[in-house]
Amino acid sequence: MTIQWSEEDNLFLVTLPEFTDVMQPCTHGKTYIEAVNNAQDLIDSLIEIYQEDGQPIPQPRVLLAA
Repeated sequence: MTIQWSEEDNLFLVTLPEFTDVMQPCTHGKTYIEAVNNAQDLIDSLIEIYQEDGQPIPQPRVLLAA
């Protein structure tokens, strides 16, 4: 999950890079916490849809910082 502030939209925009078939940014929030909660709800829904369709659930990517 990547969350960025958009000056243009005056919102926090969320992308889910692991879900490549979902239009990005895929959700948003007026506050950072709202954006995180909306993203978690979307992830839960996407996992349910993937399971129903028999699709593999994308594995989380790990970001390593030096």
